[in-house]
Amino acid sequence: MNTTSFKGRHDMNTMHEDLARAQMTARLGEAQQLRRGHQLALARRMSRKAEQAAQQARLALARAI
Repeated sequence: MNTTSFKGRHDMNTMHEDLARAQMTARLGEAQQLRRGHQLALARRMSRKAEQAAQQARLALARAI
């Protein structure tokens, strides 16, 4: 095998590795965004439930007075 052929193969392997690395980074970014979205939705649901519980407590207190 001559050095030109080896260099060409090495360059192709490097390109494939770079592409795989870029795709992996993109997928990790997407996964992080999804997790943040799920966490935000969960926080909103919990906030609504807490607000409802506080409202029920205020109503119960008002009825007791």
